[in-house]
Amino acid sequence: MTTTTSHATEGGNGSSAATTMSATAKDVAANVSSTAREVAARIPDAANATGYQLTKANELIQRESDEVLSVGATLSLGLALGLFLGGANRILVILAMIPAAAMGYTLFDRHNGSRGPRMS
Repeated sequence: MTTTTSHATEGGNGSSAATTMSATAKDVAANVSSTAREVAARIPDAANATGYQLTKANELIQRESDEVLSVGATLSLGLALGLFLGGANRILVILAMIPAAAMGYTLFDRHNGSRGPRMS
């Protein structure tokens, strides 16, 4: 078995390898910088779209009957509890509880009597 080793150095001090690594690091930094700028430019659009969808979801929840809301809240709580007991990531458990919280709050708000007519 024959092994061939080649060294790509200028003058034997390794400056070519250092130059190559420096150029690679600069390329990576430039790519990260441009990607970060693109992401930052899209954040306002993402925030607007998220706000719109949350408003739309709230309107749908407000229109549902108490029975549908109680079933939905129960199912969402059951899913969250199952994820928690199954050892899922905490973020997934919290995400599963968001619909339960929204539906439960709507039910509580309806039965609390605070949704009466408003007088100006």
